[in-house]
Amino acid sequence: MGLFGKKSEGGLMDVIRCDEQEYLVWKWRPSGEANSTNKENAIRYGSSLRVKDGEMAVFVYKQKDGSMHDYIMGPYDETIKTANFPVLTGIVGAAFGGASPFQAEIYFINLAGNNQIRFGVPYFDVFDPRFMDFSVPMSARGTITFNVTDYQGFIKLNRLINFELEDFKKQIKDAVIKYVKGVITNIPQDKGIPVMQMERKIMDINDAVAEYLKPRLFDDFGVNMKGLDLSSIEADKESDGYRSLLKVTQEQATKSTVAQTDVNIKNLQDTQRIQAENMEESLRIQREEGQRAQKLQTETNFMGAHALNQQTEVLKTAADSLGAMGDMGGGGGGGMNVAGMMTGMAMGGAMGGQMGQMMNQMGQQVNAGMNQPPPPPTLQVHVTVNGQNAGPFGAQQLQQMIQNGQLTPESFVWKAGMANWVKAAEMPEVSSMFGATPPTPPPPPVG
Repeated sequence: MGLFGKKSEGGLMDVIRCDEQEYLVWKWRPSGEANSTNKENAIRYGSSLRVKDGEMAVFVYKQKDGSMHDYIMGPYDETIKTANFPVLTGIVGAAFGGASPFQAEIYFINLAGNNQIRFGVPYFDVFDPRFMDFSVPMSARGTITFNVTDYQGFIKLNRLINFELEDFKKQIKDAVIKYVKGVITNIPQDKGIPVMQMERKIMDINDAVAEYLKPRLFDDFGVNMKGLDLSSIEADKESDGYRSLLKVTQEQATKSTVAQTDVNIKNLQDTQRIQAENMEESLRIQREEGQRAQKLQTETNFMGAHALNQQTEVLKTAADSLGAMGDMGGGGGGGMNVAGMMTGMAMGGAMGGQMGQMMNQMGQQVNAGMNQPPPPPTLQVHVTVNGQNAGPFGAQQLQQMIQNGQLTPESFVWKAGMANWVKAAEMPEVSSMFGATPPTPPPPPVG
């Protein structure tokens, strides 16, 4: 039989499959030879090919112009004679009746399985950009998980012949250590994370390393990084650099605390000063409003008295005229003019009645003006809103604030004449504005 003789010689095989449990890349060899040979790679067109779900079978044909590939995605269990082998169909052709032998290397790639690599980065120096004089030794440990999704890119970047998973993992591990070290070294500068806080910021650093690492593993090795677990970031707390940086940062924190305390005290003093100024201004406005109201009332009273004086002058003039009317028609004889007297008496009576009515009305107006009570004082209340003095507010504004929830019975209020602030529920003028919650109506009767 020669090349296509016995099965043990690596010749014609009826079934091509992978029975490995844990693998990433596995090369099929018919009789277990360690090296690739022509006998080993002699395949009959029509042999059975079995590819499990999650597997990829790759047929590699050596041609003068380079290697060519057929990719068979699982699940697949058929004979090698279908349109799934476009490259093989062109190589074998129809001249041999579909049973011709051909040369091919067959590899199985595990697309479903995940591979994990544990890595550790020994101590390396990290600098805080605020204190570049102190270097702190840091170490990191973790695990990455990857698989193969772009099988064509993976084959292009990696030699499948004599592929060893452990050697491949070592290459990835060396790259991961390099990239992790580079990212963590620059974390304080790039992410603004102080060196002394890096251990408790491990989740943020994990995300930064994963974002940097994923595209580089794909470009360099053709693998898809599914996850990164940065389990620890540790500083060498016994190193001189760590102790020196710890001392400097503690001193800096103390100074910041003192400075912030001073700022808070000044802010409190400014707030109290502003509140006192607002209160003084509110009192001044209230005094001026009271003075204006009193002056207006006095002017009103004076206007009533002046009007009465004017009416009195008018009536006095009328009385003088009435006296003169007694001489009407008397001529020069000096006798009493009865008609003139009667006329004068009639007009005097009318003028007297009119004068009495006017005097009565003016007296009522003056009395009303003099006995009118002063206008009720306007309610002016200051309210604390978010810890700040606000106001003064009138009754309508206070009711609006209650409706909006800005003023509650627990809010502090103050008005002129009070020694201290009190709760709104303790000031009668304000507490009466809080209406009671209406009772819940009973359920409707059941018909």
